[in-house]
Amino acid sequence: MLQLEAILKTLSSAMGVPVDIEFASTGTDFYLLQCRPQSQAAEDVAMEIPAGLKDEAVLFTANKHVSNGRVADITHIVYVDPDRYGGLPDYASLLAVGQAVGKLNKLLPRRQFILMGPGRWGSRGDIKLGVRVTYSEINNSAMLIEVARKKGNYVPDVSFGTHFFQDLVESAIRYLPLYPDDEDVKFNEKFLLESPNKLAELCPECASLGDALRVIDVPAATGGKILRVLMNADRELAVGFFADPEAAVRAACEAGGAAPREDEGPSRWRLRMAERIAYHCGAQKWGVRGVYFVDTSDAGGADPASPIKLVFHFLGNSKQRKELETWLHGWSLSLAEMNYFRTGFHSEGLLDVHYLTDEEVRSEKDVASRLKVASDSVRELPLGTKAPK
Repeated sequence: MLQLEAILKTLSSAMGVPVDIEFASTGTDFYLLQCRPQSQAAEDVAMEIPAGLKDEAVLFTANKHVSNGRVADITHIVYVDPDRYGGLPDYASLLAVGQAVGKLNKLLPRRQFILMGPGRWGSRGDIKLGVRVTYSEINNSAMLIEVARKKGNYVPDVSFGTHFFQDLVESAIRYLPLYPDDEDVKFNEKFLLESPNKLAELCPECASLGDALRVIDVPAATGGKILRVLMNADRELAVGFFADPEAAVRAACEAGGAAPREDEGPSRWRLRMAERIAYHCGAQKWGVRGVYFVDTSDAGGADPASPIKLVFHFLGNSKQRKELETWLHGWSLSLAEMNYFRTGFHSEGLLDVHYLTDEEVRSEKDVASRLKVASDSVRELPLGTKAPK
């Protein structure tokens, strides 16, 4: 058993995906009960969960097996009702639900819809335990949610995404189990069951499945809001809530003075955001000696989809580097969302960060030489004690 456990942990480390490993013993024999991910991609950060959300704004909460990360700007929910799915009359009807999900996977906007359904998505045996789909039939979704509803005193098992584990990790599709009947958990089943069902409109040949399979247009059902999911593994807490599309941007602007200015183009906005990052670095003990902004715009201005390129003159240790990287990752996610609402361009992050040591950088010219760019495109930013204007 110890050798098997060591092998599994070595493979886990090689893939960069930590796992929980659980064994059982009968006295002479050992059985591997569970081998599942502890969390998703290592670079994901814990999201701050908003306090004081009104009940009507919350679709669900979760407090078990929560990873870090977020899913933003969800416009559609594909919901397979556990009770009605389990009550379908025959095997062919159960199979038809999986086939319909595959069709919706091609019809709905990529990475702007989530899948919610009973227990074990991808089940190949007893498909009453979960919708039978392959990875290619869910690969455009942003999130896979397995719902475990109580049946008497019994709570069905979920799969923890293990049927598609490696594919979900590689494609950054989020996973979350929900236990709606647990204490202190919120689950707005009324919204899921009573919102207009767009299934027949999107997929007329699937209309007969409308009792068990529902497609909800979130903006249409909420008066223009979208669904946002935030997850915090440290607090073992996740929440899916309805928000105005610009809500996250407005909050970031109020907190950081980052509100877009009417006369401000992409180039100026990128520089101003870089100045704020440099300013905040000055107040932290991260071993940052200097921050340089690399202007990648041409005569026509910056490409709205281009990243903000920064170089850090870094003298800190490995712990400081890790803290700095985590902090910058949060900035990168926030700026990407702000840029989306400014320009309409989606990206996974807006910062392009490089690190140079004391021996590698002493001036703008050294940075330019290292990055092989024109010296006049590099600007050192002040690590000031006052917010940049």
